[in-house]
Amino acid sequence: MIGLTNLRINGLPLVAPKLNRRRALIVLEKIDEILHWERTTEQERDTRFVDLGRYLCEVRAGQYWRVDNLKSFDEFLEKKFSESRRKAYYLMAIHEQLPKQVHRDLRQVGWTRAAELAKVARRDGQRFDCATWLHKAQNLPKEQFKREVEHHLTGKEIESWEIIYFKIYKSQCGVIERALETAAQMLGTSKSRGYFLEMICADFLAGANLDQGDSESLLLAVSRLFSMLPDAHKTKFFLQAQKMS
Repeated sequence: MIGLTNLRINGLPLVAPKLNRRRALIVLEKIDEILHWERTTEQERDTRFVDLGRYLCEVRAGQYWRVDNLKSFDEFLEKKFSESRRKAYYLMAIHEQLPKQVHRDLRQVGWTRAAELAKVARRDGQRFDCATWLHKAQNLPKEQFKREVEHHLTGKEIESWEIIYFKIYKSQCGVIERALETAAQMLGTSKSRGYFLEMICADFLAGANLDQGDSESLLLAVSRLFSMLPDAHKTKFFLQAQKMS
């Protein structure tokens, strides 16, 4: 399969465009501004959702829904959260399941990390190590903290991941689906499509670097292809490599 996806343009390597340093600095600064705005907005959202959960708990405990002449807390939620009441109960559960000594720090932690803390507290019960987990929530990056929680709950090491979106036209679906199906036949259907896409990309890199002499890129591509093979195919690969050496 290696080499079939090798892309060549008139037999010549791709040439890097001339660097417009002035324009590059402007564009990079704009990107930094947007990313800073996104982080600030996300932090504010995290804090406000913590407050929302706390206020909802107070509304239920004090029966504040009677001010609006409503008959029950459920009716209040149906009015305020017309699309789904699950979100409201989810935010409230954070305050209900975490020990009271944690509540004063929840605004700093944010609701995303607080939700992960609640998972640990619910599972550990009386054995919940409040100080240790609160320290992790306050100091670890969000994704790393999620992996820590997942490892604690399942005992498994979880590799970090992200969702990537592509816009494709209907006319392109056929060849893409066939490529993914071919990769699935080689790797086994138990793996996710992310592995199939990686195999196709690794095959492309291996083929693209056969002629260009970039041994490091070629080694990386072949290594990733090898790691995704079933054990029986790995053994067969070793035997064939020994014959060639």
